[in-house]
Amino acid sequence: MPELPEVETVANGVHERVHGQLIERVWTSGKPQTFKSPESEIEAVLTGARIERVRRVGKTIAVSLGSRGEFLVHLGMTGRLLVSSPEVPLPPHTHAVLSLSGGNELRFVDARRFGRLSVAAAYEGPGAEPLTIGEDDFVALFRGRKLAIKAALLNQALLHGVGNIYADESLFRAKIRPRRQAGRLTRAELLRLRTELVGVLKNAIKLGGSSVSDYVDADGVRGFFQLEHKVYGRAGEDCKDCGTGLKKVVVGGRTTVYCPMCQR
Repeated sequence: MPELPEVETVANGVHERVHGQLIERVWTSGKPQTFKSPESEIEAVLTGARIERVRRVGKTIAVSLGSRGEFLVHLGMTGRLLVSSPEVPLPPHTHAVLSLSGGNELRFVDARRFGRLSVAAAYEGPGAEPLTIGEDDFVALFRGRKLAIKAALLNQALLHGVGNIYADESLFRAKIRPRRQAGRLTRAELLRLRTELVGVLKNAIKLGGSSVSDYVDADGVRGFFQLEHKVYGRAGEDCKDCGTGLKKVVVGGRTTVYCPMCQR
């Protein structure tokens, strides 16, 4: 599933190409799993609206439409939000097409239909923003919590946008084992984790995200951060820092990879 850097990359790319344009027509596929809001409501809100901004909130893309509210796009497992010329054939599994005044189309494509489209008055997300949360607020998120730090990082009510890839990668760089109880980490360890998490997320955004499955940006281009992965997806391989074999465990129902030597 696309995480914060992938969603940020898509949102920024779409914004650059469509902001300021009017939505002239809206087509939807009629597949019920895709739509959290009724298709008729989506069409009514979007048709004739001007796209003021496209931003990321957690793992959700929010298309701001001024007084009409926001069009929300959750990519799910395989969702793609693409800016295309009308002459380009519609990909299979296209579920929404927004015809824009600039001549292009904004298309939502989702083979597995785990993505969701909806409209809302405004959207702020369930948790804190990892890229801007302050040191004291970050430490306070985990104070007294008995769950494993990996599971805490994945809890979208605490931090929205962090998923399996960047939880594993930031914990490795912070030298913290994923099963350690969140509430027992010291302030120094949590501050180190915050620093590494922000660094990993920003570097991943710079490299266009991690393309480990179906993820592509607004132009259909794959990201490159997967080339920087230290642990994610590398169970059984040698640690790039110390040479120890990487271990795989399950934490909070999610496959987790760590180095038993580097992480304590």
